[in-house]
Amino acid sequence: MPGENLSRDEARERAALLRVDGYEVSLDLRSAVGEDAGDGPRTFRSVTTIRFRCNEPGASSFADLIAPSVTAVSLNGRDLDPGEVFDGSRITLEDLAADNELVVDARCAYSRTGEGLHRFVDPEDGEVYLYTQYEPADSRRVFANFEQPDLKAPYRFEVRAPEGWTVWSNGAGEQTDGVWRFAETKPISTYITCVVAGPYHYVTDSYSRTFADGTTLEIPLGALCRKGLAPYFDADDVFLVTKQGLDFFHDHFDYPYPFGKYDQAFVPEYNLGAMENPGLVTFREEFIFRGKVTQASYEGRANVVLHEMAHMWFGDLVTMEWWDDLWLKESFADFMGEFSLVGATRFKNGWVTFANRRKAWAYRADQLPSTHPITADIRDLQDAKLNFDGITYAKGASVLKQLVAYVGEDAFLEGARRYFKRHAYGNTRLGDLLSVLEETSGRDMGAWSRSWLQTAGVNSLTPQVLLDADGRVEELAVVQEAAESHPELRPHRVAVGLYRVAGGTLERYARVETDVDGARTVVAELAGADAPDLVLVNDDDLTYCKIRFDATSLATLREHLGSVTDPLARALCWSALWNMTRDALLPARDFVELVLRFAGRESEIGVVQMLHAWADSAVTHYAAPARREAAAGLLAEGARRELYAAEPGSEHQLAWARFFARTATAEADFALLRELLEGTATVEGLELDQELRWVFLEPLAAHGVMDEKALAEELARDDTASGRRHQVRCLAARPSEAVKAQAWAQVVESDALSNAMVEATIAGFSQGSQRELIAPYAEKYFAAIERVWSERSIQIAMHVVEGLFPSLQQSRETLDATDAWLDAHREAAPALRRLVLEARDDLARVLRGQACDEAADQ
Repeated sequence: MPGENLSRDEARERAALLRVDGYEVSLDLRSAVGEDAGDGPRTFRSVTTIRFRCNEPGASSFADLIAPSVTAVSLNGRDLDPGEVFDGSRITLEDLAADNELVVDARCAYSRTGEGLHRFVDPEDGEVYLYTQYEPADSRRVFANFEQPDLKAPYRFEVRAPEGWTVWSNGAGEQTDGVWRFAETKPISTYITCVVAGPYHYVTDSYSRTFADGTTLEIPLGALCRKGLAPYFDADDVFLVTKQGLDFFHDHFDYPYPFGKYDQAFVPEYNLGAMENPGLVTFREEFIFRGKVTQASYEGRANVVLHEMAHMWFGDLVTMEWWDDLWLKESFADFMGEFSLVGATRFKNGWVTFANRRKAWAYRADQLPSTHPITADIRDLQDAKLNFDGITYAKGASVLKQLVAYVGEDAFLEGARRYFKRHAYGNTRLGDLLSVLEETSGRDMGAWSRSWLQTAGVNSLTPQVLLDADGRVEELAVVQEAAESHPELRPHRVAVGLYRVAGGTLERYARVETDVDGARTVVAELAGADAPDLVLVNDDDLTYCKIRFDATSLATLREHLGSVTDPLARALCWSALWNMTRDALLPARDFVELVLRFAGRESEIGVVQMLHAWADSAVTHYAAPARREAAAGLLAEGARRELYAAEPGSEHQLAWARFFARTATAEADFALLRELLEGTATVEGLELDQELRWVFLEPLAAHGVMDEKALAEELARDDTASGRRHQVRCLAARPSEAVKAQAWAQVVESDALSNAMVEATIAGFSQGSQRELIAPYAEKYFAAIERVWSERSIQIAMHVVEGLFPSLQQSRETLDATDAWLDAHREAAPALRRLVLEARDDLARVLRGQACDEAADQ
């Protein structure tokens, strides 16, 4: 990634100097099909005209472009020598006038990494599909521009495409004389412009909204995917959620959707979940389900649809000035996505999923050495790329949920409405949002911001209960603690719930909402209450904290966790117990035992699937090495038992089937999986669609039960893009030195694989049952990562650095090797060091957890 970075200081200097009036971008994509001519990358022609003003005539600046070659550059009618002004990532602009016109004619490269203009060839039919993905700064791979969020401008795109193709962009388009021309956009940032092109399957609908003043807003809706996925595309459900979301946001934002049409494109080999390009939102095509999935998958898709829709206001209409305030769009979209999911769709228990799954992401990120305030210090684009993390998204959304409890929902939404109207098509900082919230709530937002937005770390809240002689609560206090590295104690708005066992259930009988501030807060309102069996200090999940339990509460959960009647309270208890496991306060064996006892009774399917992931992690990472094999066997036995006990044909049965495959360890497990695949055994109600077949095949491949021939035969059944990814993962999972050497070489020593195939190969390479086999690659990893970081795109480099860290070599020696690399590479790219530091911290946490589990034997 040499020469491709942009610093915050450079961006500020350029923003102070320039104002952009508009772009005209012409792309010729006819080269996407047919034989590739030449030895270099396949390229397309990109011609960009930029009209902009300069506050200091005579000054110098630069435009951004990453391209194999530039044919011509002209500035204000003066031809410039591309060899002199273009260095591979920047175009030098000297002696600027007050009003300027820059024209750049370049050959840009199609991408195979999901960055820029990605080109995908469908193995089913040979069709070519294109789409763009830019955030934070990859539009410069497609056209020359000023690549920073605060230099907004309107855009006009025109695209020449192969015959028979359809092309979409942010604005409405039409084809005349073989050229697709698109309506000029509103002023938007470079990173949310978008082009999608190819023989996509396209479905249309419409949305209509009549406002109080009698005006009507008509929004054309569209949804598209590859032709090969058309039979599985449930566009009606996508449109249903889309319309529900548009209704919800119009009800609450009082600002009509401003970007004309609303297309949603489900595209192949996509690195992200989705991207909020106005008028043309892009999603990973895995949101189109080829096989049976649980309602948690539909809920997850709906949440992403609504998250991206919220961005139309938070992020697209009003955009952060620089990536420091990325949270101004991502935290809000994460919160509003969940808020609208619960308020507008069929997924009424969305906050349960948020508490159980989304916040787990935040808790992990906030305890890493790289943790940062929600308003982060983003020095450059590499920093920005890594800050799309659990803090910016999930912690930010959690804090906003508490803010709503703090200022009130009405004041919060009125603040949002004023924010949109005041800053439409502009750029903002933290202070701009705080000022409107102070106006609408009457509260001092400065102190709240300093505690929650400008400091890092997560607090833990623990109940202390003192009973009187009659067995009633004499005093109940909440103790707040913080890590030494981030000692901030914060104000928390919490609900404290008291629960007791009655009639076979664990039910709440008292609840008090209060403010916790400082190291110890007495909840006076609960004095005199009956003695509780369980105290839940963040009942209803109002704040962002790690919940701890007193001894009585923990003992109650060991016996009655499955009897908690409220699904949100149950999810909070599970989350707290998992945090205790990760913090080496609860032995991994105890967590696994709780899952085996109570997960089969869990009604919320999203919670069940999260428990499966956590239990698998507990055995793979946190179990004492001497107990790991036995623990894995118990987990597989439990999964098999629940598979047969689940209601035939239910989503719970499906979840347990997948978990059984993941945990299979014994010959009997493999025999059952194989017999199910061959049809010689059945489980009543369980249908083996193609996706489930691949799930069953991976453990069989990883344990040497299925060979390359069997995987080739399976691919013949499913020779699709999805099938090829599954096969690559299974091939890399096989327990062979030659297989691992080949997988390593394909990912680390070569750039021939696409982003999706790199991901699949890495996923197959690291198998918990193959620790000794892959142990030699720990040394190779540390020898390779700096070179990989310098030579590969940041997305691929991140896959390699994160995915191939020797996390299964769980020893002091691996920790020492990591420290040695960090010590010897103090000048390495900060973003690379951050990833290695995070992996080191995860490993150190694993070793502490294993010590905790081992101590349980003593």
